[in-house]
Amino acid sequence: MPPARRRARTYDPARTWAALTAQVGHVREAVHRLTEEQWAAAGGLPGWNVRLLVVHVVRQIEAVPVLLGEPAPPVGATVTDLDTWALSTAGIADRLDASTRESAEHVGDPVAALDAAAEALAAQEQEALRADRIVPHVFTAMRSLDFTVTRLVELVVHSDDLARATGLDIPLDKQAVAAAVRLLADALAAKAPGNSVEVRVPPYAAVQCVAGPRHTRGTPPNVVETDPLTWLRLATGRLTWPEALHAAQVAASGERADLGAYLPVMA
Repeated sequence: MPPARRRARTYDPARTWAALTAQVGHVREAVHRLTEEQWAAAGGLPGWNVRLLVVHVVRQIEAVPVLLGEPAPPVGATVTDLDTWALSTAGIADRLDASTRESAEHVGDPVAALDAAAEALAAQEQEALRADRIVPHVFTAMRSLDFTVTRLVELVVHSDDLARATGLDIPLDKQAVAAAVRLLADALAAKAPGNSVEVRVPPYAAVQCVAGPRHTRGTPPNVVETDPLTWLRLATGRLTWPEALHAAQVAASGERADLGAYLPVMA
């Protein structure tokens, strides 16, 4: 019997916006403190320095008003859900790299660009949180609220990249982390559908995945548990499954509790 279809998770618009604006604020504060040496440091992604990373963050914030300003997709366009968004990003990684590098050539001052992007974002709250508005996207189309939720993933993951690259202490908004953890856990369940393994990321998410015997009562025979930040790094390819096991950053029990074949979820 195939696994039962999961009910799509919903995200509270007000909490989503508060988390997004908070995390943008944390990034702005950090970027204003960067030294010349930190700007030139490796950015944590292949071939990127911190300047390229910040330009990429700017583009993730700018994407909200940009897409809201575009004409609506044609009626009947396929609407991409959050699972599909997460699982499809690897397919456009080269395009994102090229477009980020091109943007960087035209950005004189990344600090000023980030400040301008944050200010432009502030005016988009009403439209950015509409679940009934469809906006164009590289993956055909998305609901406006869903696209705004994806900005939480981008901001949290790249805030962590920036912190690791520069040594700065960059706060991660709890609601932003919660949304990012849940979105990527749900995407794992979509990538590896099933009920034989329970993945726990307390206090934010618990999902069942991986084909095999269905668990119905008592303690699941196959359990994976980790903390939110480790999960985000695993799900986005910043940390490998063997590395996490070796460092005791993840606990895995049961013969099927091996997620190595399904990670990263989003790259």
